[in-house]
Amino acid sequence: MEQVEYEILDETLKVILPSEVDHCNTVGIRKEADKHIYSGRVKNVEFDFTNTKFMDSSGIGMIMGRHKLIKPLGGKIILTGVKDNVERIINVSGLYKLI
Repeated sequence: MEQVEYEILDETLKVILPSEVDHCNTVGIRKEADKHIYSGRVKNVEFDFTNTKFMDSSGIGMIMGRHKLIKPLGGKIILTGVKDNVERIINVSGLYKLI
């Protein structure tokens, strides 16, 4: 399985996602991101899709769940490096309207 990278800069957790974001790895990504959020050092979460070629509905759910955690903190979700194939599922899911 590909490595997911986590970096904290100021109050933003940057999650550099692997080439596939699916049911096999979203649980681990969620747990690690939540650990950083609950530490109190993170207000925003940036998901970097630069390396991502595929994402299924479990990836949408994982992002929505992090949104629900940080919204009460006054934080936001940031999506960067999104390519066309992933952009489609994000648009169809209505995720952009939420975040």
